[in-house]
Amino acid sequence: MRNHCRILIGDDHEDARKAMRMILESDPGFEIVGEARTGQEVICLTEQMMPDMILMDINMPDLNGLEATRLIKERFPYVKIVMVTVSDDASDLFEALKKGAQGYLLKNLNPSIWLEYLQSLAADEAPMPREVARRILNEFSQAPSPPRESGLTAREQEILGLVARGLSNKEIAAQLSISEYTVKNHLKNIMQKLHLNNRVQLTRYAYEQGWVSPPLPGNDHL
Repeated sequence: MRNHCRILIGDDHEDARKAMRMILESDPGFEIVGEARTGQEVICLTEQMMPDMILMDINMPDLNGLEATRLIKERFPYVKIVMVTVSDDASDLFEALKKGAQGYLLKNLNPSIWLEYLQSLAADEAPMPREVARRILNEFSQAPSPPRESGLTAREQEILGLVARGLSNKEIAAQLSISEYTVKNHLKNIMQKLHLNNRVQLTRYAYEQGWVSPPLPGNDHL
């Protein structure tokens, strides 16, 4: 049985907040602890309520979701932030992930997909979208920075390389013939050692260290 997850909703549209409430209330593992209409309200309620996860709209008045995400992750790095949007344009979402968000959801997705994704994210099992992995590798297609001491074991470096290629915990476990629980614990250790928050930041680090090769032109199998 997974742990109880306390969620804060941030969206300036009442209909959107109502839809998210309906989805979350269908799963007893989720508890809505507050709702905010602006980015600044999200920050204030985060400080007051200390949620486990935030569903954050990108476009909100007074402070947009991107900037709110950056500020929240600086002060409360443990909080998982999921960006929600009506558009599948990856530009803003990619920026949010780089600022520390753990993932994103489209508002028009089937509620069952929402629940499955949020359940995986709450359990630290949601893989990084492979398109995001490709974009990170393409962004750092120049020569990698000189490696610096990471303190990672050989196994941790191996797992980090697989994460950077977009593999899920389950896929990593199968490839290395270890349990998903072991993979999850390795990832917690890796993030703690590197002071990083999510798979996007891990992928960027792995490429900068030269542990992952850039994708070949036309190669979509990441």
